[in-house]
Amino acid sequence: MEGQHPDRATPAEMLERAARTFWGYLGCELIRRDARETVVELDVEERHMNLIGMMHGGVHTALLDSAMGLAAMAARPDEDVVTSSLNIHFTSPARAGRVRATASVVHMSGRMITTEGRLFTTDGKLSSMATASFRVIERKS
Repeated sequence: MEGQHPDRATPAEMLERAARTFWGYLGCELIRRDARETVVELDVEERHMNLIGMMHGGVHTALLDSAMGLAAMAARPDEDVVTSSLNIHFTSPARAGRVRATASVVHMSGRMITTEGRLFTTDGKLSSMATASFRVIERKS
């Protein structure tokens, strides 16, 4: 698996590799990834909080960026993509418990992919939403 591109890896190999990255450090869990939608969940723990007891905005951003990046990767499986811009809106606090990020592609052109993502609390309340653009780059072998 080492040196093998994630989209050529089995799901188990991809998850094993991801566990050693920032994804694993955060504690993300891939629930579903298909051509239509990507769903990622996270058990919000004390380490994810800010000083006033809400999930830190950086965790919102990282979780949505990860989910939207996976959606972009699913849309262009034979190419690499990187985030080129990200815009986020925080709508209500997330606290301890499980959160769910959903992401999908809304537009694709030759070298750009535009995605949207939403983060929901356990009770289904919208906690944040984002859009991101991903640049298609040359794949490194």
